[in-house]
Amino acid sequence: MTTKATRAVGVDIGGTGIKGALVDLAEGALLSDRIKVATPRGAEPDDVLAAVRQVLDTLGVADAEVPLGVAFPAIVKHGKTLSAANVSDAWIGFEAEAFFEKGLGREIHFANDADVAGIAEVRYGAARGAQGLTILTTLGTGIGTAMLYDGVLIPNSELGHLQRAGKRKDFEAVAAYSAMERESLDWAQWAARLQDYYQHLQFLFSPDLFVVGGGVSKHADQFLPLLQLDTPIIPAVHRNNAGIIGAAALTVGDAG
Repeated sequence: MTTKATRAVGVDIGGTGIKGALVDLAEGALLSDRIKVATPRGAEPDDVLAAVRQVLDTLGVADAEVPLGVAFPAIVKHGKTLSAANVSDAWIGFEAEAFFEKGLGREIHFANDADVAGIAEVRYGAARGAQGLTILTTLGTGIGTAMLYDGVLIPNSELGHLQRAGKRKDFEAVAAYSAMERESLDWAQWAARLQDYYQHLQFLFSPDLFVVGGGVSKHADQFLPLLQLDTPIIPAVHRNNAGIIGAAALTVGDAG
């Protein structure tokens, strides 16, 4: 279902925080302050639902008149969450979309958090108008990815979990921003790991564009120039607001 609304609410559920705001659907810009509450300890479904309700109440949009999109850190297929990243294992195989719709008393639009970040960038940001294959990566606690072909989302790509040849740990374990912090790497040391990762993506998919998101993208000048790739690689525009903006954009139909 699509909407002709000019504004919508986006809620971005993460392992540590739940953020929401009212979004201008024409411009992809926040129309309200960004409201953030802590993700409840353990992130059980009932507790997360209560936190989302708190965000909507604070924004004054708890009624169903304003369309609502929700981003979640899991593989999402036909409204069901098939994985759980930094949230309770109760979400695995859980009918999450129906659960939120019943609990909030309204229709919602529900998708993977990295995928909605990709939607934000293709509609309103760095990938707008990009042709061919764009791969967006969010570098944070893990590595989220979104694949977009001529602006159309290919959902649930999970390319952060690609295996490294001959190694036990996947790329996310060694190349996420959290690995840089955990191991006290400098920009050059981290960039060497990113080089391996993006070079592997380039070999597998021959993309036309890489877009790098997540909060660390505000420091893109510290590490992107250190990468040597055949594929153009640029920072995302919306950074930590991409989940909110992309979730709101879900309410106007598929990306593209």
